[in-house]
Amino acid sequence: PTRICFSCSGNSPCALSSFQILVSLLLIGIAAWGIGFGLISSLRVVGVAIAVGIFLFLIALVGLIGAVKHHQVLLFFYMIILLLVFIVQFSVSCACLALNKEQQSQLLEVGWNNTNSARADIERNLNCCGFRTFDPNETCLSDCFRSHQCRPCLLVIEEYSGMVLRFVGGIGLFFSFTEILGVWLTYRYRNQKDPRANPSAFL
Repeated sequence: PTRICFSCSGNSPCALSSFQILVSLLLIGIAAWGIGFGLISSLRVVGVAIAVGIFLFLIALVGLIGAVKHHQVLLFFYMIILLLVFIVQFSVSCACLALNKEQQSQLLEVGWNNTNSARADIERNLNCCGFRTFDPNETCLSDCFRSHQCRPCLLVIEEYSGMVLRFVGGIGLFFSFTEILGVWLTYRYRNQKDPRANPSAFL
């Protein structure tokens, strides 16, 4: 019974780490898909998405190896890193859910001013030009620019920003609670003694 209980405790961190690996691969795949279909041309945006995916993949791999081998050091680092990720993700998710319209507009303007290549993607995909006002003297890649009857991008983005932020905040909260669950499962499993090990060995 002790060995069965130990195996069940080890399977939970393994399953959670495997799920995190799938999520990280999905994130990397979405970034590659966006490049392949021309939806994203900003190397900075793609680089951030791929970097986050690789980071999550490495964390999950550390947790998976630590759970399979019952490695104390790997499980400790996995638990600490997962706790830090939980704190950051929970804070960001709560901020996404708490932003009002004015704060959303200010945040969007900051992002618009700091991403030149992503700005072109937004104008092309949303068929808009400019952020707050449309200036026919500026260059724009959207189809509406030919007729000079474009809407400012802020008006188009605001139609979806609230829904997107609620969706992102909700998904972030869900994954943050799976991470704190992973911390608890890892802590519980790490403190269990392996019945297959030598009782006199140092774990």
